[in-house]
Amino acid sequence: MNLEKTIKSLEQKLYTVKCFDSHEEACEYLDSQIDGKTVGFGDSKTIIDMKLYDKLSKHNTVYDPNQSIDNDGFLEIARNCLTTEVYLTSVNAMAETGEMVNIDGTGNRVAGSLFGHDKVFFVVGTNKIEPSLEQAVYRARNVAAPMNSLKYDLPTPCVINFKRTGELKCFDCRRPERICNGIISYLRKMNDIEDVEIILINEEMGF
Repeated sequence: MNLEKTIKSLEQKLYTVKCFDSHEEACEYLDSQIDGKTVGFGDSKTIIDMKLYDKLSKHNTVYDPNQSIDNDGFLEIARNCLTTEVYLTSVNAMAETGEMVNIDGTGNRVAGSLFGHDKVFFVVGTNKIEPSLEQAVYRARNVAAPMNSLKYDLPTPCVINFKRTGELKCFDCRRPERICNGIISYLRKMNDIEDVEIILINEEMGF
């Protein structure tokens, strides 16, 4: 993993990049940068593990779908996230060449990252960095998606196979529970979001 190359590539694609040695430092930085705003979260294990909801909700209005108790509540909060001033999420993979990849099942996480906000933060552990876009797509499909499915203990072939063999692998299944219904490759900063900031954390974070 070439962190210096990754940062340079991201900056060439018009992203603002900040790098932190620990998630605690990244959390303090985000807490200092976001104040008095409406904030939406994508469904991100990285953001959950950083306890950003607890931090930011003290001085912002924060919508987090993971605070819901059922699917209807999840969808209602997810819709509110699409109209906030600030949006935070992560990615499933990032290439040293500056591209990022996300897979989504419902679509809220990807939708919120593309349009409608004054500022978007992508919070990403360096464990998700791959040498190329092709390898980043492979990671998203064959590592992140099966691990996310495993988190929810879904009856999908990737979960069943992992429990049996310990192998992470996508089967491109037809199960209604599958969470990899759409994939987006971020090739460059989207035009109509004024600032997109990448928060790189030099730790293993999320899937």
